[in-house]
Formats: sequence, C-alpha cells, structure tokens
Amino acid sequence: MSDEETIEELPLELLPLDAWHRARGARMVPFAGYEMLIQYEGIVAEHEWTRNSAGLFDVTHMGQLLLSGPDLDAAVEAVLPIDLSTLKAGMQRYSLLLDENGGVLDDLMVSRWPDQLHLVVNGATKWDDIGHLREHLPDEITLNHLDEQALLALQGPKAVDALARHAKGEQPVSALTFMKFGRFTMAGHDVTIARAGYTGEDGFEISLPAKAAVEIADLLCGEPEVKPIGLGARDSLRLEAGLPLYGHDLSPETSPIEAGLLFGINKRRRQEGGFPGAERILREIAEGTARRWVGLALDGRLPAREGAEVFAGPGKVGTVTSGGFSPTLGHPIAMAYVDSAHAAQGTALEIEVRGKRLAATVTPMPFVPHRYFRGS
Repeated sequence: MSDEETIEELPLELLPLDAWHRARGARMVPFAGYEMLIQYEGIVAEHEWTRNSAGLFDVTHMGQLLLSGPDLDAAVEAVLPIDLSTLKAGMQRYSLLLDENGGVLDDLMVSRWPDQLHLVVNGATKWDDIGHLREHLPDEITLNHLDEQALLALQGPKAVDALARHAKGEQPVSALTFMKFGRFTMAGHDVTIARAGYTGEDGFEISLPAKAAVEIADLLCGEPEVKPIGLGARDSLRLEAGLPLYGHDLSPETSPIEAGLLFGINKRRRQEGGFPGAERILREIAEGTARRWVGLALDGRLPAREGAEVFAGPGKVGTVTSGGFSPTLGHPIAMAYVDSAHAAQGTALEIEVRGKRLAATVTPMPFVPHRYFRGS
C-alpha cells in the first residue's frame, strides 16, 4: 500500500462542535483532514446575515501554537520576517512562514502573550508548519500545539453587542480595537478574545477550551443577532474583502511581494534582512516582480473559478486563483496573478470560462471596503 493510499484512508477528524453543527442541519464535507461545515441554510443567505448582523464561524481546524523559551524573539525573527520589538503585549500581527527561496509556506497570526508567542496557522498546513518550526527553531524553544483549544469567530457589525453580554474581563470587550486581544471569562470559562477575523467585517476570534465549545456556541447563538454560519460564506466574504487564502492565492510558488503582502514584512526586517528568502524578497522590493496579484471585476453573471486563464488579446497573461459571485456587489469577482505589464487598475482583460471569453477589468481590492473597528 502506498503512502498516498494510507493518507487517503485515514479517518477524518471531527470538530468539537461536529454533532452541534449536524443537529442544526449543516452540510459537512472533507477539508484539511476534518469533516467541515460548508453551509446551513445557504451561502448567500449566510453571507448577507453576517454582513448585516453577526455570524458564528467554527474555525477550530486552524492550528493554535504556543512558543516559549530563552531569547524567544530572536529565535522567531530568524524564521519569520516580523519585527517583534514593536509587538507589544495584547497585540497581534499578520506574518508569513517563508522557505529559503522566499516562497510562502503559510500565512499566520502572531500574538504577544506574557513571555510567550501565540500563533494561529492554517488548518491545511498546520502539521507541516509544526514540523518546519521544530526543525528551524532552537532546541531551547518549546512549541506546544494547543489541540485541546477550539477557535470560534464571531463576525459582523452586531458581533460586539452580542459578545459584550457574555464576555467579562478587566475591560469591556468593546474596548478592544482591531488586532488587539485580551483575557476574558465566558460562562465561567477562561477565553482569549481578539478583535480580528477573515471576513472584512468587524468581529472577534475566541480561543476557548474545546470542552466548552458547545456551551459557548449555544450561548452566542441564543442572542437574536447571531446565527451559525458555514465556511462557504466565510470564503465569499474573504473574497469580497480581497484577502488571500493559502493553497489558492498563496503557495511556495508565490512570493509575498508579487502577492501584495509587503506589509507582512515589517520595515526593520526589510532594511536588515536575516529571514528566510530575504535575498529574493529584498531584490523584488527594489526591482519589482514579473507578475502581480490583482482583483478583477467581471461583466455578466457567470463567475470565473480558480485555474481559469486570463488573456490580453490572444495572449495568456495570467491565471485566476480565487473567484465567485459577489452577493454584495451583484456581479462576479476574481483574484488572479497577471503579468505586471497588465496589472494596472482599469486594464481590460478577458477570462476564459467554459470556452467563452468573459470581459474583466483590473480593479482595486478590497472589492467591498473593510469595516474593522480601529477606535472611535
């Protein structure tokens, strides 16, 4: 039996809320080694509910890692292009795990806990990430996989109202601003809440004991503003928000610079280097890249999906990495890597879908403005 056959026959893991989702009529499919919920009542209805009220997403498949040990910041800066000297207690930041050639192995969030760093990595790559970090961090650094923690995301303009009724801490949860976090209790359980998410809306991510997941999910969905939402709507929301999805828009074949993720390489690190792939990345910052990741607005109603080819006249100039119909805008949108010569805003292109050429225009991202709460 081959290794591939062995992997395919491994049983899928169940989320702590698996039975909870099924009891509410969720459609479940295999993804990232789990049985994952795609939708409840329908992707468009769930998308619009989140935009207008508050949706509860189960993202427990993500990996939560805790790093500690001597000279922790220096050890992590040798692996990630992050400037930890500017990451203060109670703050989190987007960063990138890069290979030696500057290709993206994963994108992740880093939070400053007391004497520790908390990482949230993508579910489909978490085991590879753990192996990579253990290989490249010094032996003195301890890496704990918090596999007994669940992760829920409460997203939407009314999320703060619903969460504030149940999260108790030294400060009200409403005092958190975008990319800040704090420790709270909910129904007697210790939880960590960050004002963040991957929908483009204001919202929160709640790290909590897996054993408390059902109780807290019931608590939140008992509020009139909140409904459980599947990952289909999370994908359509992140597409409208112009946010990349690892394994689709990002991969070891893409660099952060061509993907428009310069902000993920902090200013001091751009000046000093000293992180994996620095030679290529610093060269691309100075000289530019042969291709760029862009947003595309399509005419008509037929969406372009990942893998569709992009043309300028008779010549192929790129490939779609994510695409779909935008419920908010009422027309299809897509994201693609295209030759830099055709990446300027307003450039008219065509996408081939089912043997037809669809008119598309390079457009700014996000397609729908972000509504993160940065303070009054």
